Amino acid sequence: MQIKKILIKILLWLIILVLLGAIAYGAFFLYKLNALTNKVNIYQKPENLLNTIASIAQIAKNSSSELKSTDGERINILLLGIAGKGKPGQNLTDTIMIANINLKTNQVALLSLPRDLYVTVPDSNWQTKINAVFQAGLNNAKNESDAMKPLLQTIKDVTSLDIHYYAVLNFDGFKQIIDAVGGVNVTNERDIYDASYPGANYSYETFDLKKGFQHLNGDLALKYARERHDDPEGDFGRAKRQQQILQATKIRLFSTKTLFNIDSINKLFDALGDNIKTNISSQDLASFFELSKKLDTDNIINAAVDAWNKDSLLKVSHVFYGDTPAFILIPRVGNFSEIHDLAQNIFDLNKLKRRREEIGKENASVALINKSGDNTVITRIQKLISENLVYKNVTVIIDPGKDLEESTDVYDSNSGTLPFTLDEIATRLPANVSYALPGKYQKITAKQPFDIILVIGKDLIGKYNMPEDSIEDFKKAQDDQDYLKMQDKPN
Repeated sequence: MQIKKILIKILLWLIILVLLGAIAYGAFFLYKLNALTNKVNIYQKPENLLNTIASIAQIAKNSSSELKSTDGERINILLLGIAGKGKPGQNLTDTIMIANINLKTNQVALLSLPRDLYVTVPDSNWQTKINAVFQAGLNNAKNESDAMKPLLQTIKDVTSLDIHYYAVLNFDGFKQIIDAVGGVNVTNERDIYDASYPGANYSYETFDLKKGFQHLNGDLALKYARERHDDPEGDFGRAKRQQQILQATKIRLFSTKTLFNIDSINKLFDALGDNIKTNISSQDLASFFELSKKLDTDNIINAAVDAWNKDSLLKVSHVFYGDTPAFILIPRVGNFSEIHDLAQNIFDLNKLKRRREEIGKENASVALINKSGDNTVITRIQKLISENLVYKNVTVIIDPGKDLEESTDVYDSNSGTLPFTLDEIATRLPANVSYALPGKYQKITAKQPFDIILVIGKDLIGKYNMPEDSIEDFKKAQDDQDYLKMQDKPN
């Protein structure tokens, strides 16, 4: 009996110790969470610890009800990677990724935008690469919260998505987070050897990583995420590796080795607090933590907007800064409509495939009449429709008339029986839809009936007058720019 009493006492003490440890861990976690959100959040007023506890307690009852979303169905989170203070291009957003969460299906999708995408800065006539818009916001903002507004509007212009949350992380923070979770596991698709990877103090170093399974620490993970010189897909291959690192980090972050390791948690919170800026509050963090338990993160949808192949939504062009050409990426069509479709339908990409199949079934014959006064434009539009939009029966009709049209119109000769073809041309070019072909165009198309007649006006000149370059020119220019950046040392 005496032994039994001793065992019971020992068991009770063990339970008490475990409970005390759990309370201490919970108190530590709440303290660090409170300190983190007060440090990294650029919008809210500082919270006291009691408010943080109250927020978490409330969210525990209803995990995602307080999170901002689009119609309660979708959350869009903008993830930005910058070099950070004291590094070349310290505020250029060289990683631009949108994490999308479907609240109905618990799916997650990642959409990457290239840093060289050419955009117009909101509320200005200034055009630049998208990775410079954040810096432009910093230059003109009165406070930190205003600095993000130009980029958030630009992202909406490009993707049509409302951004509910964002996080800006620098290189040091990236490395520290990876180290805090004990490194990440990835499967490298090909041998990587780059003898001119940017090193410390404006130097070069060699980055060598073999094909196959790799366990990466923070330094190697950053190199793996940034490397593009030895990737045949350049920036677009890099976007895929960045998405891969993000998924691998999530797996490590929610493993028991991290969540129940006080040293790892401490390092993780310190890394975040020193190197990230966000509009996510402590209440939001608690909501995301609860929401993450439901998400299907084993089947993340990955998409990257690129200019790599025939089906890519972008093409390579260039502009001049003085006498110096700068290579850029622009939509292959006359607007961002294809990127809008990709972003809106990222959880059902088969919808885009089905629409393309319907266009193929309609097999429309298309006539192009150039009334813009610019022969270059008609050539580029013919190539776009024939090669990229894959219309098989495209004919250029010569109009002897010298009059020009201000706007571009697409005429349907079949009274709406080819809806997919008509909508595609009208949206992509873009063009106004009409069902009444003017008499002067009826005369020049009378010998050969066409399903669709596209009359190109002067309004498309500005959308299609930029030169088109090769992807090889683009990659070489990127390498040259990196070299020049390394030579531009601060005094």
